[in-house]
Amino acid sequence: MSTVLNNLEPKAVFSFFEDLTQIPRCSGNEKRVSDYLVDFARKRKLEVIQDEALNVIIKKPGTKGYENAPVVILQGHMDMVCEKNNDTEHDFSSEPLKLRIEDDLVMATGTTLGADNGIAVAYALAILDSDTISHPPLEVLITTEEETGMGGANNLDPNNLKGKILINMDSEEEGTLLVSCAGGIKSRISIPIEWDKPLEDLVQYELRVRGLKGGHSGIDINKERGNSNKILGRIIYNISQNKPIYLAQINGGAKMNAIPRESDAVVLVSSKDKESFENEIKEWNKIIRHELKAVDPDVTVELNMSSSNYDRIFSKETMEKVITALVLIPNGVQTMSMEIQGLVQSSTNLGVVTTKENEVILENAIRSSVRTLKLDVVRKLEALAKLINANIVNDGDYPAWEYREDSYIRQVFVNCYKKIHGKEPKITAIHAGLECGLFDEKLDNVDMISLGPNMSDVHTPNERLSISSTRRVWEYLLEVLKEIK
Repeated sequence: MSTVLNNLEPKAVFSFFEDLTQIPRCSGNEKRVSDYLVDFARKRKLEVIQDEALNVIIKKPGTKGYENAPVVILQGHMDMVCEKNNDTEHDFSSEPLKLRIEDDLVMATGTTLGADNGIAVAYALAILDSDTISHPPLEVLITTEEETGMGGANNLDPNNLKGKILINMDSEEEGTLLVSCAGGIKSRISIPIEWDKPLEDLVQYELRVRGLKGGHSGIDINKERGNSNKILGRIIYNISQNKPIYLAQINGGAKMNAIPRESDAVVLVSSKDKESFENEIKEWNKIIRHELKAVDPDVTVELNMSSSNYDRIFSKETMEKVITALVLIPNGVQTMSMEIQGLVQSSTNLGVVTTKENEVILENAIRSSVRTLKLDVVRKLEALAKLINANIVNDGDYPAWEYREDSYIRQVFVNCYKKIHGKEPKITAIHAGLECGLFDEKLDNVDMISLGPNMSDVHTPNERLSISSTRRVWEYLLEVLKEIK
């Protein structure tokens, strides 16, 4: 096992976290990490349940003096978003992450780190492993496929849990306690491809968008960062208005719930238009860099001669449908909350565009704290799909977590934070999907709150975890558990 984090405090937390980074655990590939958790519990003679969805529940009695305290559910998810830079060679299905430390930060080289939500699992395992930490009876719930539609939480059998207090550890800002979150749904538009033979005397290019920051499609959606899929569609549409342009392939983004950073298209133009086309791309590079200079200063629009020879192109009608969809699909913030200042109320993210053998697929992640506004975005996508005669499938619908006026666990967290820091924490909602929305439906009258250490740029290869914040949140969590009697 890797020992990069061996000297970090708290030792147990970082040791378990490092173990997790060595186990492949992309959403949908959680069998090994799920079995690791089961093995962990059995070695310590703790009660453990592994269900058909590979969710794991580990139960531990309360320590001395806490035997009759209320049962507390500690909750996180075992899967991670697997994103890497285009120039990074890494097989997420079999290779461990390559960790490094920079000042106060833990990072992975060229890939996502998986602190979202491996740090929650590490916190829970460190508590379960200890014989010196005071705590009430615990039910540690670690779910699967949170990042791709909350499949584990959706398939959870509530009869396996007794706790009426749930501490979710899937937040990313120390000192901020989450008490509400958005719901979401996935939308997949499929455009059938009619192929044509390319005309003679066409020059083939690879058009690329690079250098965007990307980010979490919920947490970072209000930062107005560029979406590489939308940028590519916009450029191709505008150029096609003044000269013939042909499309052989278009691909962009890696995960629906990540703002896409890189997109590629294979475009063909007549040799007589070669010079003017190249000049237009240079101009578009200037336009995009100017528009995004404050949020994505490193963005570039690149054009290179194609190294491959494409012997088929989209028909004119297919290309028009694809580009129309890319231009008209709503993207980014749709509405802002008028109740909580600065909170995004509803949004959508065109996360992935993929050219298959017979179809182009556009995948969208839609979020909202208001169900009717979530459905409004879905209806817009359905109307667009109807307009271009495309197919659309909506799935992975999960509910919002609504604010609870009277919360015992929230007050405990507030009191402990004031005791440690001499001030009150920030209480707010988040425009991201937490599994708490599903738990609110499944677990009758459960009292929930969410916390976590400082993380940044999750769902991107720039994901970072603060070492000092991880320690402070750990100490805070232990103080909370000590107070629940």
